[in-house]
Amino acid sequence: MADTPYEMKQNDSASFVVWNHTSVTPEVRAQSLGQQPRCIWFTGLSGSGKSTLANALEVALQRAGIHTMLLDGDNVRHGLCKDLGMSADDRNENIRRVGETAKLMVDAGLVVIAAFISPFREERARARELFGLGQFFEVYLQTSLAVCEARDPKGLYRMARSGKIADFTGIDSPYEVPEHPEVVLDTAAHDVDTLVLQLLRKIDPERWPS
Repeated sequence: MADTPYEMKQNDSASFVVWNHTSVTPEVRAQSLGQQPRCIWFTGLSGSGKSTLANALEVALQRAGIHTMLLDGDNVRHGLCKDLGMSADDRNENIRRVGETAKLMVDAGLVVIAAFISPFREERARARELFGLGQFFEVYLQTSLAVCEARDPKGLYRMARSGKIADFTGIDSPYEVPEHPEVVLDTAAHDVDTLVLQLLRKIDPERWPS
């Protein structure tokens, strides 16, 4: 560490800020937990199975003794992002906040599971840039719009089709398919247990060999 804990880092903050180096580093925190922290980012249409699969993955990781935190799109909008709507700008700000939050949790040594539609490539790319090499796993649920709309677990597609909800992804707002995700899954083709095992083998092939 430098003689002074403060560093003038380039930033785009609206206020004058300096970076404060702490004595307990992310590496120390990860070592104390005995695990490799990372962010596992689920993206896909509403109804594709993000929340279901993220929840099942967290259960499996917890059973393996791994310290986790699950960030769910709807839950975050009850608090951290409750002031945001569904416009493109608000969606981008929503994901910016979530990415920064996930980064703080990864720095705390946790395995963070983020389940968000996150429809735009640019916003997902900005989230990825926050993390170190190998710390960000983009998991694309490629479940088709037809399947997602047939499921419609929250009745959102019906409301969107009737005009009660505006800017709904897949109906009147676009979804940009990831170009190079680490993992691609189709929840219409396999059951949850099979998909979780596929994910675990991608995330940590030494612990979960094929």
